[in-house]
Amino acid sequence: MFGLPVHILLPTLLGSIIAGILCSAVGTLVVRLKLSSLGFAMSHAAFAGAALGIMLALPQPSWLALVFSIAVALILGPIARIARLEVDTIIGATFPFSMALGLTFLSKAPSAGIGNGGLSLLWGSVLGISYPQVILLFLVLVGVLLVVWLFGKEFLAVLLDRKLAIASGIPADAISTLVLFMVAVVVAAALRITGGLLIYALMILPASAAFQWVYDIKKVLWLAPILGCASALVGLALSLAADLPVGSSIALAAAGFFFLSTWASPKRRSA
Repeated sequence: MFGLPVHILLPTLLGSIIAGILCSAVGTLVVRLKLSSLGFAMSHAAFAGAALGIMLALPQPSWLALVFSIAVALILGPIARIARLEVDTIIGATFPFSMALGLTFLSKAPSAGIGNGGLSLLWGSVLGISYPQVILLFLVLVGVLLVVWLFGKEFLAVLLDRKLAIASGIPADAISTLVLFMVAVVVAAALRITGGLLIYALMILPASAAFQWVYDIKKVLWLAPILGCASALVGLALSLAADLPVGSSIALAAAGFFFLSTWASPKRRSA
């Protein structure tokens, strides 16, 4: 494929497939629970954390990305519920701060951070992914599937009707916080693939496209990862063929699937 040696091609394909499945599966929960704004905030917080890791010359800056994104999940989630902040307020408050913080860290990084892994934080660098990183993505995927399996009934109840779930004694706020925690872990693990600016696209667009085709939330949970995987593979092929940044190519592919799904949606035609 495009003349790449096997030792680069195989982890690239595996990483893209797993990231596409992982991000879109969690994105389904985020879209349905209307937590998209917090997912957006966490993706950019992860960028700031990874940038700090580069500035400190840490061997694995993604660990700080995980810390930053989890911190946002644990802080902004309860604050948004208590203060009843609007979506635009959350985005407006966190996006410029996290981006400014991340770019500041990169400017102070040794060997000029933008040229020393900084660009991969912004746009992604899937061609540089290694087998240990693929294994990490796979373990995160297994962990997410395990959580969904253990709390499947609670997730479905909250996804279908939050008020009814609360009346039934299900801790809806705790379930929402658990979703944000999973988003934080997924964002930190997949940051290398799409970059901090575009990981949100891979998380939200395939899930939103899946909702255009089916009504049953169980079917959406199956369809969204398929569309996410397709977005990742099409984006990777576009990147290699046209020499474009991988993250932006994947985001363009995901957007293409979303617009196509919206145009051809049975829901739109029936409406």
